[in-house]
Amino acid sequence: MAGGKESPRQRMIGILYLVLLGLIALNIPESLMDSFRNITVSLDTSRGNVTTSINNTYTAFEATKLKEQGERARKVLDTARQASKVVADLNSYIETLKAKLVAEGGGINPTIGDVSARDNLDISPRIMIAQKNAEELRKKIDDTRDRLLKLLGKDSKNVNFSLNTIDPPPHAGIKRKWEEAYFGDGIPLGATLTTLAKIQADAKNAESETVKKILGKVDQAVVNLDKFNAVAVAPTSYVLVGQPYTAQVFLTASDSHSTPDITVEGSKLPTESGVGKYTGSTGSEGMRTWVGTIRVKQVDGTFKEYKTPPQTYQVAKPSAVVSPDKMNVLFIGVPNPVSVSAPGIPKEKLHVSVSNGSISGKDGKYEVTVSSPGDATVTVSGEISPGKTQVLGSTLFRIKRIPDPKPQFAGKSSGATSSANLKGQDKLFAKLENFYFDIRFDVTRFTMYIMKPRQDAIILNSSGSELTPAMKSALNSIGPGTKVIFGNIMATGPGGQRGLDDIILSAN
Repeated sequence: MAGGKESPRQRMIGILYLVLLGLIALNIPESLMDSFRNITVSLDTSRGNVTTSINNTYTAFEATKLKEQGERARKVLDTARQASKVVADLNSYIETLKAKLVAEGGGINPTIGDVSARDNLDISPRIMIAQKNAEELRKKIDDTRDRLLKLLGKDSKNVNFSLNTIDPPPHAGIKRKWEEAYFGDGIPLGATLTTLAKIQADAKNAESETVKKILGKVDQAVVNLDKFNAVAVAPTSYVLVGQPYTAQVFLTASDSHSTPDITVEGSKLPTESGVGKYTGSTGSEGMRTWVGTIRVKQVDGTFKEYKTPPQTYQVAKPSAVVSPDKMNVLFIGVPNPVSVSAPGIPKEKLHVSVSNGSISGKDGKYEVTVSSPGDATVTVSGEISPGKTQVLGSTLFRIKRIPDPKPQFAGKSSGATSSANLKGQDKLFAKLENFYFDIRFDVTRFTMYIMKPRQDAIILNSSGSELTPAMKSALNSIGPGTKVIFGNIMATGPGGQRGLDDIILSAN
């Protein structure tokens, strides 16, 4: 049970304890049993002092390291508390054994301040050896020691716990196991209780050393790079056509469990998982330049400072560009295409609306439909940040009707043409030439007048765009000098029905 780093007081108690065990075989006077009681009291007092020291260590750690280093310190603290729990489990088991031994010894005698049957030589061998409690205790001590060393990891090479179950060396050629040496024949009950108190004290000292070494690890590796990210950094995200786009692509590493001291212009940044978040000022237009400073705590308690390269960004007024794909006019009855863009804002983040009409489309391409003359305003809003939308700009358009088409017969709207050309036609057309849209109008009715020299006019009506049989028959009888007139022409197309100009043709 000896070994490890002990104070002079602990070494003295251990030597005295061995001397007392040696005297047991000769005689068990009351003074000797009082000495065992005194050693037990001293061991319990020492164990209480170590417990207080451990609790103070925990309190100081939580008040400083836990607040400073967050998650890193939390993991270290949890490991240390595992060590305390391991020792607490052993101590609880020993207290159960002590209670059983004291009960077998008639309880505590208040007159002597010790168990009544403290000089009894039968209780310890019966309870501890015959009932195999000493064997179970040895297993628990060894298990406690192994678990503490495992929690220490590499640091376990530098410790030598006094908590062990090493068999004592042979005496007079007789070798005894650890259980027999400390709890077997010839051991009075008082000495057994003292032995158990010493095991508890050794366990508490082992806990103290383990806890202090584990908590000390929080400063051994202040930065533990455990989070990696691929990063691409470009000088600008705004380039012109033909201008090369360049970017740096590299791997970054950070400590997700640390809370480094990151500042910009003296202001500390909020950090999460070891990464600081900077929010720059955008209250006025102009160029902004900033430099980040990161201070990392070293093992010796000093700080090492790192600075980022200067970073720049430009603040500009919100703007939007609405470009009519045809002209700066919206026409009634047709979908008018427009293109919408806003520098610095993705097209999918834009919201477009129109007054005095409707609009549809996406990704910068839209179509506006209007129904009455006047003005229409196309307004563009953009999502400039998550959850925040702002009006970027608006454009005013005039609304007009589509011009009337020109009616045509035999490819002409007026003038002279041959009789043969007129006789070879069978339909009127309404054409809108040189317009921005490919629009079709259909003639729905007209009246044809045939005026031969010195004859009454022939008047015929059609309810469509084609000549009736009577009209064709009348046209076949014309000759040079005849006038063919088409009047009351009606056509339908985008925007509704239109009345068109007359066609006046002369046959030659």
